[in-house]
Amino acid sequence: MAINKNHEFEELDGVKCGIVEKNVSPERVQFLKKLLEYNRFTVVIVPSPPPKAAPAPVVKLAEGAEPPPPPPPPAPETFTVGVTDYTFNPTNAIFGRLLHTPDGHVVTQAYWQQKETVSHDEVPYYERGV
Repeated sequence: MAINKNHEFEELDGVKCGIVEKNVSPERVQFLKKLLEYNRFTVVIVPSPPPKAAPAPVVKLAEGAEPPPPPPPPAPETFTVGVTDYTFNPTNAIFGRLLHTPDGHVVTQAYWQQKETVSHDEVPYYERGV
């Protein structure tokens, strides 16, 4: 059980892991895996369980009635990404400037969220000279 929402851990494939993200697309999995392995974390990836859906009600058709529409397509396949260091906290890692990109820059929040393709590691306001 996590202490708070930002520090989750659970067992993935029989290994206790710190959860990095849940319900992640395959493209995001590749991004996170490359980044975390570069930072020397052992990454564990498992398929996310499908969302729970209510069973479809059984409807008896009256004579001459049209059949109900087909069920919606299945949800897209998503994954849960974790690292074997169960003390890992993505929020602390990003804002604590603990992660680095392969080109040597500090991982920023925009880079982590894939809003930028290059990390522009700014000097924090409290380290800047006046």
